Amino acid sequence: MNLTTLVFWIIQISIHGVGVFSKTKAPDVSALNVMFSSLNSPSQLTGWGSSGGDPCGDSWEGIKCSGSSVTEISLSDFGLSGSMGYQLSNLASVTYFDLSKNSLSGDIPYQLPPNAVHIDLSGNSFTGSVPYSISQMTELEFLNLGHNQLSNQLSDMFGKLAKLKRLDLSFNKISGNLPQSFKKLSSLTVLHIQDNKFSGSINVLADLPLDDLNVANNKFTGWIPDSLEDIDNLETVGNSWSTGPAPPPPPGTVSPTSKKSNKEESNKNSAVKSGLVIAGIAMGVLAVIAVVIGMTSKRRRHVSHYLDEDTSQHRSFTPLTSQELSKGNDSNNNNGIDRKSFNSDASIDIKSGVSVVRPPPAPLDPVRSFSDNQFATRLNSRTRSTSFRATSYSLVDLQTATANFAPARLLGEGTIGRVYKAKFGDGKVLAVKKIDSSVFQGRRTEEFSEVVTIISKLNHTNIAEVVGYCSEQGHHLLIYEFFPNGSLHEFLHMSDDFSKPLTWNTRVRIALGTARALEYLHEVCSPSIIHMNIKSSNILLDAELNPRLSDYGLATFYKSRSQNPGGGYEAPECSTKGSSYTLKSDIHSLGVVMLELLTGRMPYDSSKAKVEQCLVRWATPQLHDIDALDKMVDPALRGLYPPKSVSRFADIIALCVQSEPEFRPPMSEVVQALVTLVQRSSMNMRDDLGNSRRMDDYDY
Repeated sequence: MNLTTLVFWIIQISIHGVGVFSKTKAPDVSALNVMFSSLNSPSQLTGWGSSGGDPCGDSWEGIKCSGSSVTEISLSDFGLSGSMGYQLSNLASVTYFDLSKNSLSGDIPYQLPPNAVHIDLSGNSFTGSVPYSISQMTELEFLNLGHNQLSNQLSDMFGKLAKLKRLDLSFNKISGNLPQSFKKLSSLTVLHIQDNKFSGSINVLADLPLDDLNVANNKFTGWIPDSLEDIDNLETVGNSWSTGPAPPPPPGTVSPTSKKSNKEESNKNSAVKSGLVIAGIAMGVLAVIAVVIGMTSKRRRHVSHYLDEDTSQHRSFTPLTSQELSKGNDSNNNNGIDRKSFNSDASIDIKSGVSVVRPPPAPLDPVRSFSDNQFATRLNSRTRSTSFRATSYSLVDLQTATANFAPARLLGEGTIGRVYKAKFGDGKVLAVKKIDSSVFQGRRTEEFSEVVTIISKLNHTNIAEVVGYCSEQGHHLLIYEFFPNGSLHEFLHMSDDFSKPLTWNTRVRIALGTARALEYLHEVCSPSIIHMNIKSSNILLDAELNPRLSDYGLATFYKSRSQNPGGGYEAPECSTKGSSYTLKSDIHSLGVVMLELLTGRMPYDSSKAKVEQCLVRWATPQLHDIDALDKMVDPALRGLYPPKSVSRFADIIALCVQSEPEFRPPMSEVVQALVTLVQRSSMNMRDDLGNSRRMDDYDY
């Protein structure tokens, strides 16, 4: 190589980096690197490596590409062990994904290749639940998770899988009823769910175009729908089927077991009508009468159908809530988890403050199916059907209640103002947020009223409710509920001899409740509300240590400050004035809060060694290292935590704090992941409360 050529290549490397020589897209390479390490670096995967490489250019074992994108991963029966890693969502072009007949164990990763058409993970030793992220894989046609050790119940995740043709969940330990969203599997021809612990009826399968159905060796009850009896390949043995005739259907509905007889009756009616016409003029009057009666009867049935449909939209639906705490818990114990019914087709319009009901789908029984991920995004959130109006307080009354905003009444100081404890003459105690006057410089006087109008209409079990406001003499104040237990920040970072540390179960419950509050703001409110100041000091704790998110709806005021709230919570994409702040930035901040819960460390701590000062930078590389993770856990827990639960919690955190916002999951998926964590951990929330209690009462 002559000098000119050498200089040329040096210039190319300096300008473009080494990656200029790689044919494969960087996200694909990164995902396969992580997979290789998670599979315990198997020697049989020739060409693979734990860092760098060129899967498409170097023809890695089992990998096929189109251009610079990996499109197929075919590693069936390779003797692989370990797991598949946590970056499978990077593989956006993979359509064929087969790791069947290996010895893979642990949970199936929450994120799988998002655009896969064919997924086969059968014949392994996977445990845990079927991952809910499958609900978003709209291109999926083939899914085989059979012959594993999967357990728990199936979530209602199949509403968007209209292309799914073959589904195999056989030979696992899955329990519970078949989800109602099975009715949406309009292309399903093969369903194998034998040798599980399913229970209830199989009526939900009655209308599917199945030609191969195996439900043998479960705990199904009820009757086999007549429409399924004609399936060529049907296996139903080993269940507790009912004998004798099926009961009549509810008024206004059609039983799946009577569809054939209905069809025969319809044909018979047609023949009768034809006979009446042929009979001639002499029978004409009778024919007209018969037709009129038939039409009237049909119209009445039609009206009844829509009345039932309208009624169905108000049914109580809280199956996932009951599943969350069903293991070793008192079903009557809420512990901050909202068990009230919620209209799944309603979103709260924050401009009008009323629930907006969309046209309901056809009625389903016993519970409704959900489309567009409504199951994950709407469950356990609640709205009010009428506008809530905050009470107007006078400045004089607030000055009296706070002892003229005395330092002794100061509860905390935030980005845009201070919060004081207010004691009123009638014994009521509230928290008053006094917003800095500088925030309103150059603003319209109406802006504060507009904000109050919006946030006073919001209502969720995990947000701190705005109960009043004051706007007088240039002062702008918001009045909130008061929570004597203070904030999560105080519990984690300011504990004293009078406090007990938060137990592991309580920490997970706080994370779940906070995620639900953020899900409500992001995905239930219309338009969505970006919080922009998620941090542990804005997560208040009620008497039972349930989280209440505060400071929501004030993003317009944060943007006017010279910089973002920061403090170690801000996402990488955020500019100094917050112009790049999005919903995904909130999710990053929530991930930092969960890191606080995991480690007991502050998001930024200048007293630490330089490499440990920023919590995210220090912790993120270690979240998937079991040994390192054990050393990261908050010492205040004194080793009293389940390692598996900690590992799963770390996986959720890793998704939230990813540097690229597009890779962070939506809040509904974070909620679902935390719910699954609670289910798998068999957490007894009520018994846990006595071990985490702040003893002081903040009596200023």
